[in-house]
Amino acid sequence: MIEVHDLHKHFGGFHAVDGASLRIAPGSITGLIGPNGAGKSTLFNVIAGVLPPTSGRVTMAGEDITGLPPHALFHKGLLRTFQIAHEFHSMTVLENLMMVPGGQAGESLWTTWVARGRIRREEAEIAARAHEVLEFLTIDHLADEKAANLSGGQKKLLELGRTMMVDAKIVFLDEVGAGVNRTLLNTIADAIQRLNAERGYTFVVIEHDMDFIGRICDPVICMAEGKVLAEGTLDEIKADERVIEAYLGTGLKNKAKTEAEA
Repeated sequence: MIEVHDLHKHFGGFHAVDGASLRIAPGSITGLIGPNGAGKSTLFNVIAGVLPPTSGRVTMAGEDITGLPPHALFHKGLLRTFQIAHEFHSMTVLENLMMVPGGQAGESLWTTWVARGRIRREEAEIAARAHEVLEFLTIDHLADEKAANLSGGQKKLLELGRTMMVDAKIVFLDEVGAGVNRTLLNTIADAIQRLNAERGYTFVVIEHDMDFIGRICDPVICMAEGKVLAEGTLDEIKADERVIEAYLGTGLKNKAKTEAEA
C-alpha cells in the first residue's frame, strides 16, 4: 500500500527523518514506535503531504505521491489524524461528520438557488451515513453534542469517524491513545480492528502504549534518530538489543544486564 524509499526531512542542521525506508502492506495494522524525537510524527507528516520531504520518495499502490498536498491525498484515500484532535468546536458531532465529504452540492452558490431539492436529498444521505458511523463507534448518543464538550477519548473517536465518511484506503493515526482512559481506548481498539476486518482499512498507528500496540498491531516498526531501527512482532521488537538501547541507552542496558547476571 505504502512504500517509503530513503526519506529525509531536515530542519536546518537537524535531520528529523534521516534515510527512513519502510513498506506498509495492504490490509495490515502496522504499529510505529520509538522514543520521543525519533521522527515518527515527522515521517507521518511527510507521507501525508503536510511537510515536503528534503529528499526520498513515497509511493501508494505503486503511484509516486511524494510531496502531494493533503487534499490530493485525501481524494486518493490517504487520511491522517493528529495527536491533538482537530474538531470544529462550535459544531455538533453530527455536523462535524457531515462536513467531511467533498464536492457537496450545497457548496455551490448557484446550486443553492436552483437545486434546493438536490441539496436536501444529499444532506439527508450524508446525515444517514453519519448516524451509521456514530452507531458503529458507539457514540450515537453524542450526535447533537457540541464537539467542544467531548472528552479527549471521544474526540479521538470523532476523528476516527471522520475517516469513515469517505472511502479511506489507509489511515495514519498519531497517538490515538494519548490522554484517553482505558475504557475508551478499548473502544477505539475495537473500532480499528473492525474497520480493518470488515472494511479493509489499512492502518499505521503511532502509540506509546505497548499494550495497545501489542493488541492490534502486526507488524511493529521501531524508529530511532530518524531511521527505521527494526521491524517484526512486538515480542521480537522488545527483545531487539538495538531497540533496548534506543529506549534505555547503553548505560542503562549494561546496568540491567549486569544486575540480571548477578
